[in-house]
Amino acid sequence: MIFTLEKRPLTFIAFALLLILPVHSGHANAQESISEAPIIDSDSGFIFSYSLLAPQPGPPTDLTADDLPNDKGRAVTVAWGKASGDNSVFHTVMGYLLFRSPSPDSGFVLLTRLPAGADGYSDSDTSLVNGENYYYKVASIYESDTLFTGVAGPAVPKAQFFHSKRIPVLLFMLLFTGTALYLISHSKRGGRLYIRPIAGIDAVDEAIGRATEMGRPILFVPGLGEASRVATIAAFTILARVARKVAEYQTRIIVPNYDPIVMTICQEVVKEAYASVGRPEAYDAKDVYFVTQDQFPYTASVNGTMLRERPATNFYMGMFYAESLILAETGFVAGSIQIAGTDQLIQIPFFVAACDYTLMGEELYAASAYLSQEPQQLGTLKAQDWGKVLAIALMFAGVIAYLFGNGAGETITTWVRGG
Repeated sequence: MIFTLEKRPLTFIAFALLLILPVHSGHANAQESISEAPIIDSDSGFIFSYSLLAPQPGPPTDLTADDLPNDKGRAVTVAWGKASGDNSVFHTVMGYLLFRSPSPDSGFVLLTRLPAGADGYSDSDTSLVNGENYYYKVASIYESDTLFTGVAGPAVPKAQFFHSKRIPVLLFMLLFTGTALYLISHSKRGGRLYIRPIAGIDAVDEAIGRATEMGRPILFVPGLGEASRVATIAAFTILARVARKVAEYQTRIIVPNYDPIVMTICQEVVKEAYASVGRPEAYDAKDVYFVTQDQFPYTASVNGTMLRERPATNFYMGMFYAESLILAETGFVAGSIQIAGTDQLIQIPFFVAACDYTLMGEELYAASAYLSQEPQQLGTLKAQDWGKVLAIALMFAGVIAYLFGNGAGETITTWVRGG
């Protein structure tokens, strides 16, 4: 026997309050278990079903479809209000169905099924075409029915020229560019930009002098990177300085190359260095040569050169991989002074262990500017340093803001991330 609200109003209200009022933490599953089955009073025959309190089924509300902002196009964002019964108390909605069509009247195809609780979807299907119209509708799925919204649209995907949430990045780039241009101009006018001394670079002249006194050559290894890599470009600048000193001291320099393009550039660098000191005839193209583009055969060839020629000084500048320790150990056995520099962080410990001097990470780039004294390199390097100072200052400001609370830390973080 089922009693309605009119027959047993007090009992009905009591059970309703039991369901709606919050449960204690020790009985967190009580509300869920009540919703799974009706409550039966064996004495009175009263039966209370949880579904009696659930709202009437209905479709999602406030459906909207718009172009996804701050993207390259071909994407639409769809949003809607949850259907009745889709909340923390009632769980009568089983999910949602999203449909799309190029026409508002027909041709709707199912895009995806979303779980209950969903209130939006980013349609980034690769079949979307920028500038075309697209229409959407959503259906809420109940146990006994599926209810559809009206049609939303047209949504027209398009690419945005400017990412409005990246304004902080734009400001930082403008600040950095302005600082770099000012420092480059200052250096060109004869202004002095201080760069701290680097032990490995200060030892270059000493190492070349030692090779001259001993009558033994210098070995310069420009790494295994392509000519376009920043570390390899820095190696070219260092090679130019070393080759110029070698030409002045009339010492031989050997440059084995892994990449043929790098070899061509190294030949021009060394040739120009000899010409700049008035000794173009002393340049020997055979000393700047290509070996192979196989990693360990190249390493074996360079090791053989070390053991045959017994160079007084070895330079390892550029990108290195697993061969770094093999080269450095062979040079140590040959009794050479060794100066290494790379931006491959994993290889730095091997160079530190086996070489006399090591340029670590960005010191390689700083060495390039330090040796060349070119205004473009000096100005850019100093601008990078000031950029790091600004980044550290922002970090400290964020930490202090978090310590003092009031949401300031979250605000700074969101602003820097472009949120």
